[in-house]
Amino acid sequence: MEAQQAEAGEKPAQFLPAMSGEEAARWREKESLRLSRQRVLQQLAASQNPLHRQQLEEALANLEEKLKKTDVGPRTSDLGLGSEV
Repeated sequence: MEAQQAEAGEKPAQFLPAMSGEEAARWREKESLRLSRQRVLQQLAASQNPLHRQQLEEALANLEEKLKKTDVGPRTSDLGLGSEV
């Protein structure tokens, strides 16, 4: 842990230009959808009830569709978020 902190302190900070209010709102929306998707996947992995699994699969499909429609722009590749969807 200490080694990671020391290493992080040695690396120069990489700052992105400030986002506009609209860009920030879109980024927050996409991040919220991504986290919701991750939570649904975890619940799906743990669920054994067929009805609950069906509901989770429907929720997952809905979240993935919303993520496809959410376009944050070039900053997602800069942040390393685009590949996780």
